[in-house]
Amino acid sequence: MSTTQAPSHRGLEALLTPQNSVLVLIDHQPYQFANLHSHEPTMVVNNVVGLAKAARVYKVPTILTTVIEERGGYLIKGLQDVFPEQKPIDRTFINTWEDRRVVDAVKKTDRKKLIIAALWTEICLAMPAIQAAGEGYDVYAVTDASGGVSREAHDMAVRRMQMAGVTPITWMAVAAEWQRDWAREDSATELAGVLSEHGGGSAVAFAWELQLLAGRPGRGV
Repeated sequence: MSTTQAPSHRGLEALLTPQNSVLVLIDHQPYQFANLHSHEPTMVVNNVVGLAKAARVYKVPTILTTVIEERGGYLIKGLQDVFPEQKPIDRTFINTWEDRRVVDAVKKTDRKKLIIAALWTEICLAMPAIQAAGEGYDVYAVTDASGGVSREAHDMAVRRMQMAGVTPITWMAVAAEWQRDWAREDSATELAGVLSEHGGGSAVAFAWELQLLAGRPGRGV
């Protein structure tokens, strides 16, 4: 039994920063998408790619992994394109946290706030999240960049993870915590680009704001 002190879920230290985070993206492959029914698949694709691009903006270490890709298919192209130089770790273990290559890659970052998104929520997200939380990691499960075989499967998995001390979060909340201050103009500009592509209604509102600004006197049209 681990004697590591449980992480705090309150106060400033509970929030994510680019310096304390490591991201693991698990099994966003064709086979898993084929039986995804808790969410609209295109929404999960949009969200996980947006999350990956945000991680790239803030230089958050990101680990990609697949399960038996020769049968389950390669990582979806939109996600692989964010990290074209990285070959996903291809596993046989259903539970990613039982693959020493993945665990060692996380440990190498020396970061304890572990952010995970996976297909499916009830298996490939819940299993490593619960185990890692038990080993002293402060685990954040990105629920809208993940999904299960049914709404019930997804919801029960989130509840189970919460009981184990895992924090549910959404991808835009992750990005907002990484940004934290709009005065950080370099990353704010890059984040705006990510949000314009993947931010849904926020992207539409942002485009409208740019249109209004462009129409002001002296700014051209």
